[in-house]
Amino acid sequence: MSGPDASALQRLRVFRGGSTDPYYNLAVEQRLMEETEEDCCTLYLWQNQHTVVIGRNQNAWRECRTQLLKDEGGVLARRLSGGGAVYHDLGNLNFTFLMPSGRFDLDRQLEVIVRACARAGVRVQRSGRNDLLAGGGKFSGNAFYRAGGRSYHHGTLMVDVDKERLGRYLSPSKAKLESKGVASARTRVANLTDYVPGLTCGELDKLLEASFSEVYRLPVEPAPAPEEEAVEALRLRNAGWEWIYGSPMPFSFQCGDRFSWGEVELRLAVEGGRVSQVQVYSDAMDWSLPARLERALAGAPFDLEALCRSLEGELSDRPRMCRDLCLMLKEQEI
Repeated sequence: MSGPDASALQRLRVFRGGSTDPYYNLAVEQRLMEETEEDCCTLYLWQNQHTVVIGRNQNAWRECRTQLLKDEGGVLARRLSGGGAVYHDLGNLNFTFLMPSGRFDLDRQLEVIVRACARAGVRVQRSGRNDLLAGGGKFSGNAFYRAGGRSYHHGTLMVDVDKERLGRYLSPSKAKLESKGVASARTRVANLTDYVPGLTCGELDKLLEASFSEVYRLPVEPAPAPEEEAVEALRLRNAGWEWIYGSPMPFSFQCGDRFSWGEVELRLAVEGGRVSQVQVYSDAMDWSLPARLERALAGAPFDLEALCRSLEGELSDRPRMCRDLCLMLKEQEI
């Protein structure tokens, strides 16, 4: 994705997001792109609070411990661009370059980031096409999207991210889960504060604006806010179950355990974020158990709370069995 004819740009704009809601911020990003004018490049700077963002073609459960994230007050979001899963908190600054596709120039856009980091006192190296490294650790991953003759390039800048949380949420679950979705590459990450103690996202924000103007040799003006009604419609889409979990890629899930009442193995096929097929194997004395579990789980959303509610409804006369099965599912860290 490149287009070196960026010299035709006549205007530079900066838009700073005022929200930390990922569904809203991703909606603003899409709307800014749709409103991009032919001679303009906009730099959008924004932050999300306690969020995992997955790529367009990723399996949410393969990439993130979704229930742990939810239990700890976090949010899962899906973006339009490809690439891997990332963790955002207020120690991370997100950037997006938005422009007509004919003006797209990846080298120039990355140069803005490199110069801003140099101004902060950090030497940066490019790694492959999509990553930026500091001291051998990845602090910035980049992804891309194009539609309607317009493009954007966005990425993360890890200034002072909680790496312990990042590692917990983005670690693979214990479940046996097979999927054809794109998987994230796990690499060593770094914060810019590892090299410049005390650096803040606010300081890096200002350095990015200065480097943006320097690289493109144009003054920077504030961007007008995107049309709010359109943003709200996109926010609702972004927050919906079907968008976040309803991936078109089917996958299978398997788990099992032995209990006082017998051994059980669950095999679930999941499509569009819901259980489409159920197979149950058990040596329990209750011969009706497999059929009851299949009836309970078929069609349920693939979500720990939803699966347990379905089991509770079907096994109201078997509370101990229901508790055991829900505990087994919880231990898979789906």
